[in-house]
Amino acid sequence: MNQIYVVFCVSNTNVLKWGSSCRRREPRGKTLGKRKVISEEDIGNMVLPVANDVLGIAVTMLGFDRILVNCQDGHERLCRIRGKLKRRVWIRQGDIVLVSPWDFQSDKRGDIIWRYKRNQAEWLRKNGYLKI
Repeated sequence: MNQIYVVFCVSNTNVLKWGSSCRRREPRGKTLGKRKVISEEDIGNMVLPVANDVLGIAVTMLGFDRILVNCQDGHERLCRIRGKLKRRVWIRQGDIVLVSPWDFQSDKRGDIIWRYKRNQAEWLRKNGYLKI
């Protein structure tokens, strides 16, 4: 008597099938490509305004890396998030930020070079840096 063997393919939960090839899933965690996302604590200590830097409050999120900021010197600037902070720091409406105005169009445009946490913003208010 002839015997017939039936073969079943059991898929593992860690395996994704795309076409004919199988690939393993990346472990879940905070990764962007091959670089790990660094939290704000790893970036360093608090940065204080120097020279022509201005403190401001993020008013409107305009998409991509652009934010409308109401600055302490009375100007409302269209600011972009500096490349070093783009994937490391999330900025929301109402956050206190440090703006570096551009050399040209200094009253209209600038770069966001730091975002302050709540306790840092309170420290800035207490020590007289933030008057908004």
